[in-house]
Amino acid sequence: MTHSAKAKGGAAVLLLLACLLFTLEARAGMDERVVETVLSNGMKVILLENHKAPMLTFQVWYRLGSRNEVWGKTGLSHMLEHMMFKGTQKIGPEEFSRIIQEQGGVNNAFTSQDLTAYFENLSADRVDVAIELEADRMRNLLLRESDFRTERMVVMEERRLRTEDSPKAYLSEQVEATAFQTSPYHWPVIGWMRDLADLTLEDLKAYYQAHYNPSNAFLVVVGDFKKEALLPKIEQAFGAHSSGTAPNQEKNVDPPQLGERRVVVQKEARLPFLVMGYHVPNLREPDSYVLELIAALLAKGKSSRLYQSLVREKRLALDVAADHSLLSRDPNLFSFTATPLPGKEAAEVERALDEEIARLQREPVGKYELEKAKNQLEAAFISGQDAIFKQAMLLAQHEIALGWKAIDQYLPSIRKVSPEEIQRVASRYLIPQNRTVGVLVPLPPKEEKAPQPGSPVQKQPVR
Repeated sequence: MTHSAKAKGGAAVLLLLACLLFTLEARAGMDERVVETVLSNGMKVILLENHKAPMLTFQVWYRLGSRNEVWGKTGLSHMLEHMMFKGTQKIGPEEFSRIIQEQGGVNNAFTSQDLTAYFENLSADRVDVAIELEADRMRNLLLRESDFRTERMVVMEERRLRTEDSPKAYLSEQVEATAFQTSPYHWPVIGWMRDLADLTLEDLKAYYQAHYNPSNAFLVVVGDFKKEALLPKIEQAFGAHSSGTAPNQEKNVDPPQLGERRVVVQKEARLPFLVMGYHVPNLREPDSYVLELIAALLAKGKSSRLYQSLVREKRLALDVAADHSLLSRDPNLFSFTATPLPGKEAAEVERALDEEIARLQREPVGKYELEKAKNQLEAAFISGQDAIFKQAMLLAQHEIALGWKAIDQYLPSIRKVSPEEIQRVASRYLIPQNRTVGVLVPLPPKEEKAPQPGSPVQKQPVR
């Protein structure tokens, strides 16, 4: 064996050992590796030491998303996320990101139905910078009228581009608005356009004061640090803030749906689009893990039932997907989406989807097929923890939905799902009276009107 071959062989062995160690670590359970503590003001801190590289991710999560808004004031959570980069008495407008970049790090933020999160990924020896900046803007944000007006226009344009001008996104928004009637999941995260136009700076100030405080937030730090050294720094920066009052997190939940609902959207588009959303529980109920298996069986990969049937065999769809909102704070939707092939109708695709759902309800899943789906979910769950950022996200998302310790229930719950449970859960939730169906009817692009005979023609000035 040559020196090069030996080197390659040794590298392969090291890689295999690293993968094995990572898998064993992931299987060990978060409860054995994570440290949870509470600051003097009641703010929760979740720490996971990971010394594989001299990096860390510092994340601040607020229990504040579109579900915490009220009728007529939608879009406040996302709008406030934008404004959190406009500076404090210590930090000027747009300086936050520049400072992090100068330290060699990256930062960003995002808002969903259930949360708003801010993060910095940077070298472990620069953590003091992230701590200082995040603690400062938690309670000392400067909200100026000029910044607000500018950013409101940015958000409204974002809505136009991502939703109003996107037929698929617009249809999905309408399906959720129809499926949820009393739940705050009724409105979109970005807010309704009319509400955005009517928001005021005073609305934003009141929202910030009520929700951006230690009682409504928690920290997640994952990476190369020692908790004995890090915790005093966090306590000094964040513990100095008054705890505030935790807002009520219990929101309206829709009663059982008593019949199918349908939405038809007519917009300029090249192809039709189909969305089918069924009301289902989240991980607060055991059936949610069965629904994870159902989503994998039906739509995970090109060997899945829906891809094989609708895309390859029947040639009805360009694509088909299934999505289960396991980690939502409240019961959400199990959704199917599909794009019919040119010349095919959404109704044909819907019938084919119904046939596959009926088959799942009628016939027990085979041992091999079920084991394959379980292996896919387990592999995705473990590989999804291969980076410190992903580990932190997993901890925080579970903390929002139920509590971070629920992470350790995922693999055992998936492993024990039986074919009989799949039939039972599919028969309970994936039924017509429990769903909302949305259909996009494509309209041809609008053509510019040609000048009428005899009408004056605008002449361009000579330059």
